[in-house]
Amino acid sequence: MAKIYKKSSRNGSLALYLGKRDFVDHVDSVDIIDGVIKIDPSDLAGRIVWVSLTCAFRYGREDLDVIGLSFRKDIWFEHLQVYPPTSEPKPANTHVQEALLKKAGEDGHPFTFTLPTNLPCSVTLQPGPGDAGKACGVDFEVKGYIALEADNPDEEIDKKDTARLIIRKIQFAPDKLGDGPKANISKQFIMSEKPIQIEASIEKELYYHGDPIPVSVKIKNESNKVVKKVKVSIEQTTDVVLYSADKYTKVILCEEFGDQVDPTGTLEKEYRLTPLLAHNTEKRGLALDGKLKDEDTNLASTTIIRPDMDKEILGILVSYTIKVTAVVSGSGILGSLTSSDVTVEIPLVLMSPKPADLTSYWNSSILQNRLEDYQSGGTDSRRNTEIYIPRIKSRHKPSTCSTS
Repeated sequence: MAKIYKKSSRNGSLALYLGKRDFVDHVDSVDIIDGVIKIDPSDLAGRIVWVSLTCAFRYGREDLDVIGLSFRKDIWFEHLQVYPPTSEPKPANTHVQEALLKKAGEDGHPFTFTLPTNLPCSVTLQPGPGDAGKACGVDFEVKGYIALEADNPDEEIDKKDTARLIIRKIQFAPDKLGDGPKANISKQFIMSEKPIQIEASIEKELYYHGDPIPVSVKIKNESNKVVKKVKVSIEQTTDVVLYSADKYTKVILCEEFGDQVDPTGTLEKEYRLTPLLAHNTEKRGLALDGKLKDEDTNLASTTIIRPDMDKEILGILVSYTIKVTAVVSGSGILGSLTSSDVTVEIPLVLMSPKPADLTSYWNSSILQNRLEDYQSGGTDSRRNTEIYIPRIKSRHKPSTCSTS
């Protein structure tokens, strides 16, 4: 059964309903955020009910926030008035909203947000074992609240008059996949007439989280050196583009193989690697797909963007690289002083597969009957939109976002 997500305010005057919390970024468009808010008009006392959607970037621990300095910046913000209803034209209800209205009853009011395509996806930077509070990263929040004005900084909004739900903006693997990348390198050594050549390749350009990744390696040793072992690793690079272009690289998997290649020898072998979050749970700063409370997540998916997009507003960019290293031993009088490594790199796209489409379920008579059982137990000018690209100075960067 499709899950219905509900969050109520402390005083019970508001209740947010969503049919899902994952909204897909299709690169050229984003799923609309369609939900319903249930309102008790008797508690309003002449005030207005608003619903807002915020994309925010937190780059420091919540407990480090002080007066005049916050480690959180809003990247994008939009709000609309839902009660009292305005005379402005409203977008047609979606099938999800029709289903949720049956649960909310007569006091339910639909709301719809359309995200621009240039916003980042939800990303969480993994906190360290001893860190507390909200983690660094990009998140999206739907909030219903009661206020006289939509966004007046001088108006204090009581927490009991608000209902919040964190949602995720995510990307899934595209339907069409290209051929896998291939790279090679040739390295010449001192006192050796010929080089060592390494070629590495993978079968396809994209792999799903949790799937084994076969890496084909070819080594041709024409030097007088000995390749004493082969090391294969996968690195995650997190590019925080909202301030000072900070870039972090984390090794999420590294395996060594005792395959030796003597002078004039060759090696052709396939190595299978499976990068998993379960093996990296204590690495502070590792990028994860946006995490919801009490729900599992995985390593962050590779960021897919259009060529003409402004990378700065994307907040955090994630990419992966496979490295194949031939560890070469030294020889002669100098011994280990002349040893060296030969490394070749190939890009890796790591993402999640598209889930089954739930549209038919929301339209089904089975769900409508269940919602009835629960109940018995275009452009909208109401919106005000603000887009803000923050310029954040790196001196405010706390330890929770470090690479240690």
